[in-house]
Amino acid sequence: MPRAAPAPAPAPAAPRYVVGQVVDVLCDHSRDGERVRDWLQGIVVQADDKMVAVQFTEDVYLTDGWMVPDRILFCQQGASNIRPSTRRRVRRPRRSRGRRR
Repeated sequence: MPRAAPAPAPAPAAPRYVVGQVVDVLCDHSRDGERVRDWLQGIVVQADDKMVAVQFTEDVYLTDGWMVPDRILFCQQGASNIRPSTRRRVRRPRRSRGRRR
């Protein structure tokens, strides 16, 4: 009896998010001194085929209440709690320089 050839392995999907991309993550964070569960903007600092690491500028919390000390949360690629950011980051105004002579 002839053996069937093994099925070819599927090609790895290209990462949906890339390092440096601005994304929104649905997570617990502080807003005006209160804990809320809402979308928070962050930057992708690591990405592979399965996971995405997002760093925030504000304190974020795990669902059981612990604060994340390095402000980095990991999400699965394609999860429902991460999306490309819909708004731009607010940039700090540049300091004006005096004219040079």
